[in-house]
Amino acid sequence: MKLFLIIPLALACLYLGLATLLTLTDAPSQAPATPSGGLDFASIADSPQHPLPEQQFYQARDGANLPFRSYGELANAPRILVLVHGSGWHGAQFNTMATALAETGKTAVIVPDLRGHGIEPERRGDIDYIAQYEDDLADLIAMLQTVQPDAEIVLGGHSSGGGLVVRFAGGTHGALADRFVLLAPFLGENATTSRPDSGGWAQVAIRRIIGLVLFNQIGITALNGLPVISFAFPQAVLDGPQGHTATTSYSYRLNTGYSPRRDLAADLSAMQQPFLLLAGANDEAFYADAYQALVSTYTSAGTYAIVPDLGHLDLVESPKATEILAQWLAPDP
Repeated sequence: MKLFLIIPLALACLYLGLATLLTLTDAPSQAPATPSGGLDFASIADSPQHPLPEQQFYQARDGANLPFRSYGELANAPRILVLVHGSGWHGAQFNTMATALAETGKTAVIVPDLRGHGIEPERRGDIDYIAQYEDDLADLIAMLQTVQPDAEIVLGGHSSGGGLVVRFAGGTHGALADRFVLLAPFLGENATTSRPDSGGWAQVAIRRIIGLVLFNQIGITALNGLPVISFAFPQAVLDGPQGHTATTSYSYRLNTGYSPRRDLAADLSAMQQPFLLLAGANDEAFYADAYQALVSTYTSAGTYAIVPDLGHLDLVESPKATEILAQWLAPDP
């Protein structure tokens, strides 16, 4: 009888000990900046070619006032495109694309700064719980529908923002969007589309993540605020006029909630609404030519376009990419 009690206790101690060891003996780099960086930020970190709209705010379910920018006439828009920015930066990366799309008169564009990012977040690089981004986007969509209840809702994102869109599609709020846009999306560290370390952009504390996964599997979430990833920003960006708006590392709960679930197949299979997947042929972070083979295995709802001569970040600055997106959103008669 004692043996039956000792064995489960020993296994539990071993499990907790392993999780603790993995979590506390690893951490992301504390000095992520590099002279040039893993990605070319020049196109989105420079002063914007068009004036940025003033920030507005919507109230999330926890009472927080979260920022967004609006492009075009929201109240009369036949469709509203919500664009979610990529890792480390904020919604200003879409200024050129959003301005051009709004000028067509066919689509209003809403660009939020995700919680933990942007000019003055409450806690940079952290959120309260893993599903909070999904809830925040659902609250933003609900607000937009009070302004224009008849508008088609299109949810899109770039890089990690695209990964969040995939997660949203596979979660409890997925039906809130009528269509999706995936701009060079991050589909997970182990996806066939991902280059090692996202082309040198991300330094991931793998052991710590494994340890925290073990803790979370048994309901222990107290350590989810620990950092697990840092980003190789160019030093010139960090020293530049927008350097204070960069987010150089993420907690476990933010990083987890900002990407598809570990069961990528389930999230992709849930994407039954029409979607556009758009990437640059010269993407430094992901294998652009691998997207269609992976994603189409789980859903047939997609349209795919690879734009020649474009990298990961300049995709959102490209007139050609914007033209493809505009035509997919509102085809010419």
